[in-house]
Amino acid sequence: MFGNANLLGNANPGFSRREVLRRASTGFGMTALAALMADQACAGATADSPQAIPHFPPKVKNVIFCFMPGGVSHIDTFDPKPKLAELDGKPYDGFYQIGAKNETNRKWVKSPWAFQQHGQSGLWVSELFPLVATCADDLTLIRSMVSGFPLHPRANLLMHTGRTLGGYPSLGSWVNYGLGSENKNLPGYVLLHGGAVPPGGLENFSNGFLPAAYQATSMQADGKPVVNIAPGDKDPKIQRAKLDVIAQEDKRFLDRTGSNDAVESAIQNYEMAYRMQSVVPDVLNLDRETEATKKLYGLDATEKNKRLYGTQCLRARRLIESGVRFVEITCPEVYGGDNGTWDQHSELRKGHEGNAQITDQGVAALLKDLKSRGLLKETLVVWATEFGRTPHAPKPDGRDHHETAFSVWMAGGGLKPGFTYGATDETGMRAVENVTEVYDLHATILRLLGLDHKRLTYRFGGRDMRLTDVHGNVIDGVLAL
Repeated sequence: MFGNANLLGNANPGFSRREVLRRASTGFGMTALAALMADQACAGATADSPQAIPHFPPKVKNVIFCFMPGGVSHIDTFDPKPKLAELDGKPYDGFYQIGAKNETNRKWVKSPWAFQQHGQSGLWVSELFPLVATCADDLTLIRSMVSGFPLHPRANLLMHTGRTLGGYPSLGSWVNYGLGSENKNLPGYVLLHGGAVPPGGLENFSNGFLPAAYQATSMQADGKPVVNIAPGDKDPKIQRAKLDVIAQEDKRFLDRTGSNDAVESAIQNYEMAYRMQSVVPDVLNLDRETEATKKLYGLDATEKNKRLYGTQCLRARRLIESGVRFVEITCPEVYGGDNGTWDQHSELRKGHEGNAQITDQGVAALLKDLKSRGLLKETLVVWATEFGRTPHAPKPDGRDHHETAFSVWMAGGGLKPGFTYGATDETGMRAVENVTEVYDLHATILRLLGLDHKRLTYRFGGRDMRLTDVHGNVIDGVLAL
């Protein structure tokens, strides 16, 4: 057969079978390589070619992650429990362990806030979030989340990295690795830092064993967003020449040492910082926004932390407009209790109301602004915490850590809007319907981005590692048909 046809299928008796195989050998190799690369999520994601080909047609292009550290009480926000009003003040005779001892003398505690149904969907939201409630028909609420870890550091790391120990890549790093940035002049993963580092530390935003180029780039809410971003040389030609000399020396060092992630990432980060100089000040400059938009986000608020949180929400919109793939917004630490912003073992009313007032307007403005610009259909907004809070407590104005039930919500393309998924029992003690693990949430976020959580892998320590490890299933029940 080969003796009578060339590679284009035309008759050509001049080619022997051996000649065809010799000429086609590279093609066969590339065919095999293409098959191998089909299983690699970041086949096209590099610093110079920042976009990769996803596994599936994506529903969204980017993610804004509004993380609420400390453990937001599900039964005081999105999961109403009338039964608690009936039981309020009565003894709780179940088991609850604090440290090494079983705590007794606990009583059921009703929610101090009223719930109401909102929108055409009738989604339940407490009076803590009056502005987010106006977006009820855009929310996809999951009431059946479980964590398994009632400790802040481990639960925070689990929500961010799929592990309970440090040293593993965060969700944002995996997304950055899998898809890259849509703008080669901006990082793929940005952390809009509100001032508080959640328990678990900066490991929550780490690249782990992924190349260092995939870690979060932090931008502050107060003061200069990025330190030392302004060029030191007024003449850009001089700065470019200096950078070229540094890159040349780094390359020589890399040639001597062989492949070295730290050196390669440093070279990439030098280049990224150089390119960011001309873009970041413009992207984060809010002077071009209308006064109506600034007011929508609460930039005119007298309360500093509310103003700063609104600023970060508006910056998040501008960043994803500019091609940043994953943006996380953290909270300022003001009503933090012992270990985090929403961690109210006491002064529940003061703490939850204070934090809701700080975040409610900014989050609602973000949803409305994205929707008005047609961006919500291509953006996934995730509002999450690390666990819930107990329906019982030793005193009436506080709640403790609760890992067996909590709520998160998402909004954006590919989801069923105005939809509630899963349920807890009548007191909010346990998730009992469509129980959902953090791995499932991660798998679903990746799926909406067009990534298969089982195929998004990185070879490390002799095995193919992934965000969801050996766990996780896409939550099909929240996906739009």
